[in-house]
Amino acid sequence: MIKRLENMFLMQQKLNDDTCGIGWEQGFAKNGKMISFRRCVYMECAELIDSFDWKHWKLGKNNFLNVKIELVDIWHFIMSLLLEETKREDKASFLAHEINSNKNFISFCKYKHANPEENIYMIINDIESIIHKTSGFSYDIEEVVNVFFALCVKCGLSFDELYSKYIGKNVLNKFRQEHGYNDGTYKKVWNDLEDNEVMSNILKENQNIDINELYAKLEEVYSKI
Repeated sequence: MIKRLENMFLMQQKLNDDTCGIGWEQGFAKNGKMISFRRCVYMECAELIDSFDWKHWKLGKNNFLNVKIELVDIWHFIMSLLLEETKREDKASFLAHEINSNKNFISFCKYKHANPEENIYMIINDIESIIHKTSGFSYDIEEVVNVFFALCVKCGLSFDELYSKYIGKNVLNKFRQEHGYNDGTYKKVWNDLEDNEVMSNILKENQNIDINELYAKLEEVYSKI
């Protein structure tokens, strides 16, 4: 468990280094723009809410596949916040041990085959709690982490899924950056499917795929658009 956590923190550090530039922890990207990972968290939370059938004026359906993808996106930015705030050389290892001892993380890891909660309003309350905790002038990152893992349980996301989907999304983010995402030339919809869904389908069909193979498969599909 600790090894997997450490691997995610190391991958997130590298992704941020490559995307934002070395020294992004000081709050600025290499293009001079100010970084706010808290804003990233609550904007992703808004997208997560929109994955549920919450609109009282129309009939819709809950998209639990997208719910899990959005949770992984939120995890990217929570990890970035933790990396930004931790002033240690061994921060990936340190943070992995810290998370592994978190009581909500321990509970979360017990739910390997959980089903999503039927009461979506209970889930949305937790999502809005994260928005509230990250959108003020001050915040407690430990509280954000606690609510996040409780939310994962309610949404039926296991640690194994979080890990595999994180690896997949990390590779996809790298793929995006290297295929024109920054200058606006990247195509996010691949033959009527969003790239997130394409990545998820590849992972589903190839259980033990490594990151280089996943990147190659993304390249293969993208070249045929």
